[in-house]
Amino acid sequence: MTRKTALHDAHVAAGARLVDFVGWEMPINYGSQMDEHHQVRTDAGMFDVSHMTVVDIHGPQTRDFLSRLLANDVAKLHTAGKALYSCMLNEAGGVIDDLIAYFMDEEWFRLVVNAATRDKGLAWLERQGAEFRIAVTEHHELAMIAVQGPRARDKVHTLLEADVVVELLELKPFNAVLHDELFIARTGYTGEDGYEILMGAGQAVSVWNSLREAGVMPCGLAARDTLRLEAGMHLYGQDMEEDVTPLESGLGWTVALNDERDFIGRSALEKQIAEGIQDKLLGLVLEDRGVLRPGQKVITPAGDGITTSGSFSPTLQKAIGLARVPMAAGEECAVEIRGKLLKARIVRPPFVRNGKPCEGLLQGLAG
Repeated sequence: MTRKTALHDAHVAAGARLVDFVGWEMPINYGSQMDEHHQVRTDAGMFDVSHMTVVDIHGPQTRDFLSRLLANDVAKLHTAGKALYSCMLNEAGGVIDDLIAYFMDEEWFRLVVNAATRDKGLAWLERQGAEFRIAVTEHHELAMIAVQGPRARDKVHTLLEADVVVELLELKPFNAVLHDELFIARTGYTGEDGYEILMGAGQAVSVWNSLREAGVMPCGLAARDTLRLEAGMHLYGQDMEEDVTPLESGLGWTVALNDERDFIGRSALEKQIAEGIQDKLLGLVLEDRGVLRPGQKVITPAGDGITTSGSFSPTLQKAIGLARVPMAAGEECAVEIRGKLLKARIVRPPFVRNGKPCEGLLQGLAG
């Protein structure tokens, strides 16, 4: 039986097309996916992301535990609300999940992890946390709305008290504030500015309706996927997986190897570096007419690769994707689609920044 968020009835009333997404009944769109995509790029759109898993870690050894658990280093976090993007790795260096960790105080960190990996992620947290003095609490009672776009912050501010707005005006990206029952983070999964707002499930409909009245368009998962792809953001289960390391998934920047911290998977990553990393994850722009999808063969002079994500880019009006290709691959490549080899270019993502094609993309591969 599929689960429903606190906003389910609001989606139905708005005419959303609902689908089963990792066990949740979620809106794929409310009409035109293209309109929703462009609304986020040019103005402000909102997404129900209440299916995401919110977990609080409490206890005197919380920092020590996360230092062991995460490939990125929580030693970077000291200011209340400061966030860090990281992966949880297995002993072989594969990605169990990617997440955002928020520092609240020395005995309280908040994690936001993927819905698709909830069961194995929570099991991993419990297993690895058994030797630490911590408590792991999942928050079923919370809802989350992501408000994204160049005018998103301004529209959210119209709904809040003046003292909160003053605080939010000073909030930098990848930071959050806790005000009464609202947890407001300047984060997102679209490549645009905005907020991800956590609240009690009982508040969700009121906040959603107020945002609609402020001119924020409801958007579905389809637009969220094309937006994140244009922004070069990864999707778990496609661009990163449990049998592939972050070094092969374009996530080397999330791995802190500049100290002696013994995090899970470190020795496997060091071994991979010593032996030579074989593959890299980069972007694709299809030059011929066709559609990029995950699992298509990518042919390069240096050897074959495979697409991990792919879709039509509403902003570029071209098919784009992410692909894992040999380290020696240059710009030239072809993609096998339905038995035909179609010309493509390997580029460095993101594809779109601030609503416009990236300069490096227009110039071709940047490395």
